Amino acid sequence: MPRNSNYSRRRMMIGTGAAGAAALAGCIGTGDSEDDGNGGNGGNGGNGNGNGGNGDAPMADEIDGWGWDVAARSLQLTAEEYNAEHDATVNIEEFGREAMKDDLQTRLASGSGAPDVSMLEMIDGPSYIDTGSVLDISDRIEEAGVYDDFVPGVWDALSDDDGIYALPWDIGPTAVYYRRDVYDEHGLDADAIETWDDFIAEGEKLPDDVSMLNLPVDDLDGVWRYQFRQLGNNPFTDDGAVNIHNEDSVMIAETIKEVYDAGIAADLDGWSTAWFGAYESGDIASLPSAAWMEGTLRAELPSTAGNWGVYKIPAHEPGGPRASNWGGSSLMIPNQIDDAERNRAWDYIEWSLATEEMQLLMYDEFGLFPALETTYDDDTFDEELDFFGGQAARRVFADVAEDIPDYQFSEDTPEVTDAINTEFERMLRDDLDPEDAVVAAAETVAERTGRDLA
Repeated sequence: MPRNSNYSRRRMMIGTGAAGAAALAGCIGTGDSEDDGNGGNGGNGGNGNGNGGNGDAPMADEIDGWGWDVAARSLQLTAEEYNAEHDATVNIEEFGREAMKDDLQTRLASGSGAPDVSMLEMIDGPSYIDTGSVLDISDRIEEAGVYDDFVPGVWDALSDDDGIYALPWDIGPTAVYYRRDVYDEHGLDADAIETWDDFIAEGEKLPDDVSMLNLPVDDLDGVWRYQFRQLGNNPFTDDGAVNIHNEDSVMIAETIKEVYDAGIAADLDGWSTAWFGAYESGDIASLPSAAWMEGTLRAELPSTAGNWGVYKIPAHEPGGPRASNWGGSSLMIPNQIDDAERNRAWDYIEWSLATEEMQLLMYDEFGLFPALETTYDDDTFDEELDFFGGQAARRVFADVAEDIPDYQFSEDTPEVTDAINTEFERMLRDDLDPEDAVVAAAETVAERTGRDLA
C-alpha cells in the first residue's frame, strides 16, 4: 500500500440501504457465479439470527474493520455491497497509517479492543504473526478452496510452519511511471529503456532543472528491496544467515550510486508536498513504483491526466528480469474475538478478497492491484486508459505480476531496513564504496539479530 496517510481518523458507518446497493449494481455483480444470492460461504447470508456463511456456524450481526487511506475507502465499497446482500453490518473505520498501526499493536498486545478485521501490510506479516495474536485461517482457506486463486508469491509473508494468518488483498507489481509530455519535450524514448544504463543515458538528455527520478537519500530501503527481489534474492538464507551483501546486492548498490552520481536524481522526501508538486509540474519525469501508485496519482494529481505512461522497471543487464513487487497488503482476524465474530469476519474477508467482482471493483475505483490472479483475464486490464494517454497500462502490471519472484519477510526485516538506509546514505553522501556499504549493512544486521553472515 502507499505509505502516505494525510487523512485524519474518521468514522465511516456503512449503511444497508438499497440506495448504496443500487449505485453499485450498474457496474458490478453481487458475487460468484455459483452463489445462490444468499451470500457468504454457502450459508443463509447472516439473516440476523446469527447463522450463515460457514455452513450453520453462528455469525455476528455486526463487526468492525480498520484501514487507512484508499484501502479503507475500498473496504467501505465492499462493506456496502456485503451489508446489502447479507443483512449484516460491517463498519469500516479510516485511520492515518501510523496511528492505526500503533493502536492496533497496542490492542493486540493487550488482548482486547482490536477490530474484527484489519488490514496488514505484507512487510509486517511475520512480526504480527510472531506475537501469536492473529488467527490461523488456513482451515478456512482450504474449505473455501481459494488458495490457488492467488499469485503464489504472496503466501510466504502471511504464513509460518503452523498456518496461514491473513488473506492476500493487493500486491505491488512494479513499473516506471513517466510523464509522457516531459519525455516528448526533451527527446527521451521510453521504448529505448531496457537496462539501468539506458535509463541513465535517457535521463542525461534532460535539462538541469528537470530530474529523471527521485532518490530520497535517507530512505532507500524500498528501492534496494524491489531490485533485490527482482534478481530473485532473499535477505536471509534458508538456514537463517544474513544474505544482503551478496553479488546482486553489490550490483544494486552500484546502480543506485551511478544514478545518483549522474546528477539525474532529485532528493525529496517521498509523499511530501514538494514531492507531489514536482511530479505535477514535470520537474521530475519518472517514478519507479508499483501498481497501487495509479490510485494515488489519479487522486492527488488530476491535472496531469493523459500525460502519464508506464514501462517495466529496467533490468540490471541486457535480457535480465524486469519484474518485482513493492508493497502489498492483506486482511487478518485477531485471536481475541469470539467465534461468531470470527465467522462473520472471515465471511466478509472472503467476499471482499476472494471474489473477482469485489477485487475488480476496488481496483477500478482506487487502483489497488488484485492479488487474486483469476482476475487477470478480465477486460479491465486491456482497457485503454485516458489517464495514461490511451495506454493499456494495467496489462503491463498484470504481465509483471505473473513473474514476481518469491520474497521472505521476517521479524528481522526492520533491522534490514534500518541498516540499508544507514549505509546507503553514507554511500551517497560520504562516497562510501558500494561493496563496503552492503557489507557494513550485513554486519550490522548480523550483530543486532545474532544471525551468522552467509
